[in-house]
Amino acid sequence: MRGMSSVSIRPATLADVPAITRIYAQSVSTGTASFELEPPDEAEMARRMQALFDGGYPYIVAEIAGAIAGYAYAGSYRPRPAYRFSVEDSIYVDPSAQRRGAGRLLLERLIEECERRGFRQMVAVIGDSAQTPSIELHRALGFRMVGTVENVGYKFGRWLDSVNMQRALGPGATTKP
Repeated sequence: MRGMSSVSIRPATLADVPAITRIYAQSVSTGTASFELEPPDEAEMARRMQALFDGGYPYIVAEIAGAIAGYAYAGSYRPRPAYRFSVEDSIYVDPSAQRRGAGRLLLERLIEECERRGFRQMVAVIGDSAQTPSIELHRALGFRMVGTVENVGYKFGRWLDSVNMQRALGPGATTKP
C-alpha cells in the first residue's frame, strides 16, 4: 500500500462536480453502496452539492497527485426539525484509489468538520451488509453497530440489507446543544 501522505483533503467546489459525478456513477452502476439505480447527471449532482452547501453541511474531496480520488459529505439524517443535530455521512472512493487511505482521511476530516459545526451524532447508513471495508472503516473511527434493516433494497437481482452505525460527535448527548 502506498502511503497516506500522497492523499490530500480539501473542501469540495462546484468545479469538482464532473469528477464526483464520474465516481458516483461508477458506484451506482456497479456497486451496492448506493441504492440509486440510475446515475444522476452533473446538473443533478451540482444541485445536490449546492443544497448541502446551503444547509451548512461539509462536503470534501480527496486528491491523489492532483486528481480527485474520492469525496465525502454529511447531510441531514432525517428532515424533521428534531433531527437537526444529527447527520448522515456518505463516502465514495474511486476504485483505482481504494486501499490507499483516502476513505479513512475523508471520514476523519468529515467527523472533524461536523463537530466544528456543532452536530452531535453521525449515522452511517451502509448499503449492503457485504460492504465489509466500509463497515470496518466506520468501526475503526468509533462507530458502533446499531442495527441492520434486512432485505430493504433490491438491486442487481438480489435483496440488500442496510447497515446502520452511529457515533457521537463532540459531547454527543451528554449536554444540551
